[in-house]
Amino acid sequence: MIVGKDIPLPWWEKYTLTIEEASLYFGIGEKTLRRFVKEHPNEEFIIYNGTKVQIKRKVFEKFIDEKVTVM
Repeated sequence: MIVGKDIPLPWWEKYTLTIEEASLYFGIGEKTLRRFVKEHPNEEFIIYNGTKVQIKRKVFEKFIDEKVTVM
């Protein structure tokens, strides 16, 4: 067990992404993502760590595939 060290993972292997990482990964602007999170605060792909927003990558991918046509 590694204690006190962050193990860097590529974005495509992370469970959650920051808004900045999600913006790059999904090709969606940061402002658009922040607005989307604000408009859908209770969606299952959002995790709040205090005031920091995390996006569950695979859940958001599924959400986009099924429900979003244009943001």
